[in-house]
Amino acid sequence: MNVVEEYTGHVEPGGDAARRTLAALTITKLSVGPMDNNAYLLVCRETNEALLIDAANDPERISDLIGHGADRPALRTVVTTHQHADHWQALGAVAGANGSNTAAHPLDAEPLPIPPDFLVEHGDSLKAGTCALEVIHLRGHTPGSIALLYRDPEGHGHLFTGDSLFPGGVGKTGSPELFTSLLDDVSERLFDALPDDTWVYPGHGDDTTLGAEKPKLAEWRERGW
Repeated sequence: MNVVEEYTGHVEPGGDAARRTLAALTITKLSVGPMDNNAYLLVCRETNEALLIDAANDPERISDLIGHGADRPALRTVVTTHQHADHWQALGAVAGANGSNTAAHPLDAEPLPIPPDFLVEHGDSLKAGTCALEVIHLRGHTPGSIALLYRDPEGHGHLFTGDSLFPGGVGKTGSPELFTSLLDDVSERLFDALPDDTWVYPGHGDDTTLGAEKPKLAEWRERGW
């Protein structure tokens, strides 16, 4: 697995991974599967313990990303951002191979291929070594969709949004009521609560920032998607 150290937020399906190195944490992004799903490997630099966000597909590629040598990180937790099947095709294989715990919101737990070891609610936290990630419940794309926020003490925030927020809009919803629910949660729990320089890592495609998307909120609400 080739890992590019110059992080731009763009990775190609089937291509190289890209790593961002922070003071306490590394974030490595990999595109997997036929739907260009993003898997994110977060590794604590102090403990070498890791957390994976969305074991979406290609368990062999994810295994290569983690590594095979004695110095590979210990994958303690695999978090599934929501219940849609394209986000958990490799969950059982990756968690089983690494002896990892799994985590998801209780409202999205039932469809997953293995029962979560941890059920997480809005306001809970998960750990990648010594680095804490805050759980943010975003209702609408699915009942139990979650985002994870890492507040870097030496820089801007890092927000992993699953399929709830992308460049250009919120995730797909099944009714006007669900769209309103998701846009309200995204507005109140993300845009109103976090700084504009918060970096957004979505479940598919390229990254963005809250500041880049914030001026479009009224347009999204008016168009209804």
